[in-house]
Amino acid sequence: MSAPSTKPSLWHGIARETIPWFPTVNHAKCIGCELCFVTCGRGVYDVHDHKAWPERQYDCMVGCTTCANICPAEAITFPDKQLVRKIEREHKILAIVRKEADVKHAKFDAEKARAQAEDTVAATTTRMAFHVAGEFGEKRFLAKLETLITDRPFDIVNLKLEVPTLKGALEKTPSHMNFEVTSTDQQDVTSFLAEVRQMVRDNQLVLINEARL
Repeated sequence: MSAPSTKPSLWHGIARETIPWFPTVNHAKCIGCELCFVTCGRGVYDVHDHKAWPERQYDCMVGCTTCANICPAEAITFPDKQLVRKIEREHKILAIVRKEADVKHAKFDAEKARAQAEDTVAATTTRMAFHVAGEFGEKRFLAKLETLITDRPFDIVNLKLEVPTLKGALEKTPSHMNFEVTSTDQQDVTSFLAEVRQMVRDNQLVLINEARL
């Protein structure tokens, strides 16, 4: 009733079907607990009539005996592990594994470098929103902002000035200004933000809030 895997596979370059490593189930002992069916990460087992069957025997990991180790009825057996040792010697598996390990290390290193780059990008501040209050007219704050970004890789966007009333503005009633500082080349703007904050203070304005975008 046992059937080989329909998936072509290799074990370190060797055709898996040439390696007779797979579980055998003694159905006189099998109690149908299905522990092997649930535990096997390779999907080797199916269960029929309350008995375990290694339907995909060549999907079994060469050298693995987990299902036999946990079988409460000791109904599962494997070939002697010397079979695996013999194959390893005959096919010089360790030399092949070293090459495979080099590839895997390179993959892990690339993934680690990519993750670090993504973390760096995530930690980089390229846009910051400001909410400033105060009297802007005579202080020429907008003109000073313009001077601050001239010939530099920064810009001021989404600028909004909220004036309570025209008369209030003429009487120097505090107004509110919202704007965003952004990098024009997607670089970190942290050092430039310090200049913006200093200019706010130098003009006796109040920094109500700032938020990283």
